Amino acid sequence: MEGAPLAFWVVATLVLVALAFDFMNGFHDAANSIATVVSTRVLSPYQAVLLAAFFNFVALFVFQLKVATTVGRGIVDQGIVDHYVVFGALIGAIAWNLITWWYGIPSSSSHALIGGLVGAAVAKAGTWALIPSGLLKTVAFILIAPLMGMLFGALLTLMVAWLFVRATPSRVDRWFRRMQLVSASLYSLGHGGNDAQKTAGIIWMLLIAAGYLGTTDPLPMWVVAACYITIAFGTAFGGWRIVKTMGQRITKLKPVGGFCAETGGAAMLFIATAFGIPVSTTHTITGAIVGVGAAHNASAVRWGVAGNIIWAWILTIPCSAFIAGAAWYVGRLMFVPSP
Repeated sequence: MEGAPLAFWVVATLVLVALAFDFMNGFHDAANSIATVVSTRVLSPYQAVLLAAFFNFVALFVFQLKVATTVGRGIVDQGIVDHYVVFGALIGAIAWNLITWWYGIPSSSSHALIGGLVGAAVAKAGTWALIPSGLLKTVAFILIAPLMGMLFGALLTLMVAWLFVRATPSRVDRWFRRMQLVSASLYSLGHGGNDAQKTAGIIWMLLIAAGYLGTTDPLPMWVVAACYITIAFGTAFGGWRIVKTMGQRITKLKPVGGFCAETGGAAMLFIATAFGIPVSTTHTITGAIVGVGAAHNASAVRWGVAGNIIWAWILTIPCSAFIAGAAWYVGRLMFVPSP
């Protein structure tokens, strides 16, 4: 945007809306981090959310800001971004998150945000405003992330079965109840590292568009810290409707299965975050859980439930994009005043 910086109160309001989405992201995706460790009764729900929230925040000190760069500069042309686009993107993502949370569907907060950003940008400037390389990379990982999670989960299950072939079931259960504390912590670390940066990228985009930062200025540390703290608080409040679907309805898990699913999912998240790819933590852990169940017995997976989840994945980006486009239009007319 050219001219004087956008009014401070407008920017502050949109930053708060972005942080509200970040809180909801943690709330909505808490099940991803804690479902397996709760369903195997290694931790109580209260203990699990505190563990997940802690490691969501610790991720601030572990990962580089490559995902934030992809979201802030790699999905849509920065030149068309203004406060209306940011408003539409956030409303589209928040609305879709609320809809899927209400029905207990583990959809992706990440892809809801990407869909919202795409929908608002296209509503303003058409498809030319999109950056194909960044968008295609993100869309490709809608398929790649759960498949890799499934592969890692299945391979870990087979490896553990081979290593502990002579151990008694009680010994295996006792050992992996302890190990699942490590795997849940690693998954929560990966969740915080990938997801908090997405909101940070949106706020970065807003501050540049509003004239408070230059196009070459780095992401301010207060934005990064605020996003990590907020997603940790969101996780601490939990999303219990989705915990049941993730932890019990896809397949029945024992501690060894929970360990393999969480560790496989964490490995995928660490790889994606290292390469700056904004992936869905929901897709990743769901794929890992399916992989663990299928490694034992394909019939152990409730494929009907998994199929319903896949439909939610397919619909997330277009539905959040549609809502965001409508929100952009309404914002232009009524809710967001011109600078």
